[in-house]
Amino acid sequence: MAQGSTKRATIRDVAAHAGVSVATVSRVLNDTYDAPAATRDRVLRAVKALDYHVTQVKTLTSLSGTIAVGIPILESAFFMSIAAGIEEQARAAGRAVLFSATASDPALELDLVDRMRQRGVEAVILMGGVHEDDAHRAALADRAEVLSRTGSRLVLCGRPWHGEPDAPLHVVDYDAEAGAHAVTTYLLSAGHRRIAHIGGPSHYATAQRRLAGYLRALSEFDVPVDRSLVSAGQMSRDRGFEQARALLAESDMTAVFAANDVLAAGVVAAAREAGRQVPGELSVVGFDDIPVARDVYPALTTLHIPQMEVGRAAARTAIYRPAPTSQLPEDRYVVIGTHIVVRDSVRPHTRS
Repeated sequence: MAQGSTKRATIRDVAAHAGVSVATVSRVLNDTYDAPAATRDRVLRAVKALDYHVTQVKTLTSLSGTIAVGIPILESAFFMSIAAGIEEQARAAGRAVLFSATASDPALELDLVDRMRQRGVEAVILMGGVHEDDAHRAALADRAEVLSRTGSRLVLCGRPWHGEPDAPLHVVDYDAEAGAHAVTTYLLSAGHRRIAHIGGPSHYATAQRRLAGYLRALSEFDVPVDRSLVSAGQMSRDRGFEQARALLAESDMTAVFAANDVLAAGVVAAAREAGRQVPGELSVVGFDDIPVARDVYPALTTLHIPQMEVGRAAARTAIYRPAPTSQLPEDRYVVIGTHIVVRDSVRPHTRS
């Protein structure tokens, strides 16, 4: 400001003088932004030069004692069951839980972590899979480091970690590859050889592990892989229906392994429309064991993932685990067990 001026400098004046955004000035002054030293110095020099007086030290409401949870799809029965486990365990420990939808979007995940770090949450839990490349894994590792320095932590729930092994984060997972191997082996042991796999998005690690388990089981039974029986895409009932309808018209498959129960429900509906009896003419297995698996007719054979316990374990990890050290030891990587639930949607196949 010009010497002798009676006008008080504003935060916008400081931002313009420092050559940064108003948000950056606010974060630097509130100490909620791990700014580069050069940026911080420019802001503080501008404050001094303009004789700017901070009238409000903290503009953000603290969320200490709160666990923030990123959920890919709020409409998903699977994710909401895990969320219920998180909330139950957190409430028992006297913590509050804040849920936010991430739409399986890497950018929204990072934005959630950044916003919650600024609010001082106790931990951030990121649930489910995203399109995770090296850049996203590096960004998560950086944010885990910042959270760790402030006494908070980052927990990945229901997804593996393939980034830097010394990244200070925790993982609560289930072995999706082993589960997919188990349900595919179950179909193979029942005599099926023409087994389709209707999978999730191919760029999600969670979908990749299901496909890997399916392929490993085929290999162990010396069954050649027919890529026309393998598809990837959104894990919705409508996609399961459309994909199964196309396969029923074009292939001689006798069984389907669907990557989740919602897809499997669509497969059963498509078989019914085509006049194909389940399990008499087509066996179907799902994955997850959400409530709809029991209500589909016939009741669905599927892989049971103890969703509530996955959520409880994630909350316990967020609240009670000690701060991580330089490596990723087994006590920071929790794997929850799964098992097959045999119902009525599979029948042995007798090859002519």
